[in-house]
Amino acid sequence: MPNLPREREATHRTLQSAFDFALNQVKLLTEKYPSDYYPMYTVGGKFGLDRKRWTHWCDGFYPGLMFIFAEATRDEEWLDKAIAYSTPLEGRQYDRAVHDLGFIFLSTYQRWLDLNGPADRIKPVLIQAGKTMAMRFMEKGQYLRSFVEPASLFIDIMMNVGVIFYAGLETEDAHLLDIARRHCLTTQRTLVRGDGSTSHEALFDLVTGECLRQSTHQGYRGDSCWSRGLAWSLYGFTRSYLQTREADYLETAMLNADYYLENTPDDGVTPWDYDAPESGPLAKTQVDTSACAIAASGLLDLAAVTPDRIKARAYRNFALTSLLTLSQKYLGNQTPGFEGILNGGVYHIHKKLGVHEAVLFGEYFFVEALDKALKALSQEPAPRTVTPYPEDSLPASARQWQDGPTEESMPAPTEEPQGKIPTEVKK
Repeated sequence: MPNLPREREATHRTLQSAFDFALNQVKLLTEKYPSDYYPMYTVGGKFGLDRKRWTHWCDGFYPGLMFIFAEATRDEEWLDKAIAYSTPLEGRQYDRAVHDLGFIFLSTYQRWLDLNGPADRIKPVLIQAGKTMAMRFMEKGQYLRSFVEPASLFIDIMMNVGVIFYAGLETEDAHLLDIARRHCLTTQRTLVRGDGSTSHEALFDLVTGECLRQSTHQGYRGDSCWSRGLAWSLYGFTRSYLQTREADYLETAMLNADYYLENTPDDGVTPWDYDAPESGPLAKTQVDTSACAIAASGLLDLAAVTPDRIKARAYRNFALTSLLTLSQKYLGNQTPGFEGILNGGVYHIHKKLGVHEAVLFGEYFFVEALDKALKALSQEPAPRTVTPYPEDSLPASARQWQDGPTEESMPAPTEEPQGKIPTEVKK
């Protein structure tokens, strides 16, 4: 965190400008596209062409952005838009085809609740989404299965287990909480490596529950570290710690963060995969700004709860460095006609979809991280010196400062001959 007022003001100004640009870009999207359109990624810098979607897992991010703008601006129009785009998603609380109910509802209904929305309407939706998500639990293996197949566990699910924790804590349902905890433990064991890197997928034997191997759909290899997956893990374990205060989750998040800081370039922008080759069509020169944005948001949360003050400062400063680089080099205003907020994101590199484009999860977590950073920068920095303690607890008669006698002003003690009893002592 910048300490000098001039540095803080400059950082705040840059990030506020990026936030204002993001707000305007979303405003333009709502004006250009129909109300039933939920963008996912740009094609040639334009939305409306993103036809290949699979599961519509990103639909919550668009109204989620509107909720962030509603809170930041206190503009009722943004709140009305956010609600209008969120309520058509309500039926997805029963969606058993996806593992993304946290993405859909924590970015929308949770934010609506946080803005004092009607709890009697919102909480049942969040609780049911958590229960539906918990139905993905595989007893053999002790994990929440991905949308791909029953034998598959994705690192992405750490971003969605939070909706189960919410439902379990809200209803005091021990079964829900056990499922969420077991999933976290299995993810720690099978997808988070000892150096803090992560794999995208683990595959299990459905009969024995044994983890057979690590694999990937979006990373370079099964044993590589796909940067977005690392960011999902860092953020997901941090949020799980915030929900439960279980120390294991904090330890895992810090392990992820340490790997992230040690292996990400100094400008704070990640390659799409840390183990990608130096050249060729999958070269690590292809950045993924969405992974950077997700990690920056997670690092800001992690910095606030990390007991190690040195690491907390490192996490916070690296997040700000990342956000400054994104705001200065990858903002959509640097590309004429670009409809997104953040360029340089990757949706699916192997399928050549949304590569070096805007992607909605990148947009959402970038704006969320900007909002967190701006709030932190707006707070008064801690005083650098300790000030005198106030005198208001003293009575008026005691408030006049008076020094005691100095050593020089005190009379010297009288000397008595050794062995002689002083005259003032009487027997």
